[in-house]
Amino acid sequence: MANQIILVTGAAGFLGSHLCDALLAEGHTVIGVDNFSTGSSVNLEHLSSESKFRFLSHDITHSFDPGRIDYVFNFASPASPVDYTRLGVETLRVGSAGTFNTLEIARKYNAGYLHASTSECYGDPEVHPQVETYWGNVNPIGPRSVYDEAKRFSEAAVMAFHRYYGVNTHLVRIFNTYGPRLQANDGRVVSNFMIQALRGESLTIYGDGSQTRSFCFVSDLIDGILRLSRSSEHLPVNIGNPDEYTILECAKEILAVTGSRSEIVHKPLPPDDPARRRPDITRARTLLGWEPKVSLREGLSRSLEYFRSSIVSHVSV
Repeated sequence: MANQIILVTGAAGFLGSHLCDALLAEGHTVIGVDNFSTGSSVNLEHLSSESKFRFLSHDITHSFDPGRIDYVFNFASPASPVDYTRLGVETLRVGSAGTFNTLEIARKYNAGYLHASTSECYGDPEVHPQVETYWGNVNPIGPRSVYDEAKRFSEAAVMAFHRYYGVNTHLVRIFNTYGPRLQANDGRVVSNFMIQALRGESLTIYGDGSQTRSFCFVSDLIDGILRLSRSSEHLPVNIGNPDEYTILECAKEILAVTGSRSEIVHKPLPPDDPARRRPDITRARTLLGWEPKVSLREGLSRSLEYFRSSIVSHVSV
């Protein structure tokens, strides 16, 4: 339904800004919220003259009222290892108080609600590929726990508001996603390798590179999220690309796309780094009619100019 009023938290982030674009393209009015703890105003500059976009600078761990809305997309959270280890307490707060505050907004205005959860809920999984019914293998006190447990708590809060208050909630578990606007310095695989390759630096692989990830291009992810938000499904749904690559294979793909002659070097594996990560997307296919369309090579090619310009302009993205 076009011309809804939609609240997007984390609007200045990688995924949040792409979501704002998609919603505006459909004719909706969008209220973007961010406190720029990790997001960038650069990601929203192109919307400065967009009449249907309004920006609110706010930390959602403090209660607020945006006025009547029809839907909430809660994407506010540090999401990269660099950010959530630097902002550990803030990550826990946004995943608890921030989630409660946005759920209360949805409850007040009888609005729909979608929470951006994560494949990190599965931890270092003992089930492969990961299905939504798997409860995970998470270290609750390790260095990654500030992010993992914040997201797991958020899922519990979302389900509680659905069960006890009847809020029309949705939960997406997002697997590794990449594309333009991904922070160049955020410590994630694709951005790290892209920047290193374009600068002619050695590509840094942690461990032997045999650990796997599944990389989803951002346009595919946003399509899946929008489909989920309009569904009748309230339990978590994996959205990600089921094509599984080792980290070493990903590095070689990036060398091919960039034409770089950078070498590959190995460093020690950080604690609790998942050995394997691949989504089972049977539920997304069945319930949403969704599956990714963009291959890793194509997605990397589409992202190349963005990463090249981020180096040239020296802009923090």
